[in-house]
Amino acid sequence: MTKPAKTATPKSFENALTELEQVVADMEAGQMPLEQSLTAYRRGMELLKYCQVTLADAQQQVKIFEAGSLNDFNAGGGDSSVNE
Repeated sequence: MTKPAKTATPKSFENALTELEQVVADMEAGQMPLEQSLTAYRRGMELLKYCQVTLADAQQQVKIFEAGSLNDFNAGGGDSSVNE
């Protein structure tokens, strides 16, 4: 049975998204037996959680980058923008 391979952590966000799209397409086709549908649903939820966590991490990194860029920008040119 391929169950151990199916529960493996995806190699990347893109791989997880591709696999999730395939799981959804397979389930939407409506041709799976009940047990296979439950297994596919479980895998889809694992992939969804992986994608959500990966996106949340990326958003946090962007916030950190933006905060650093804004601090550097304001520190270097803050006085020139104030003409009062």
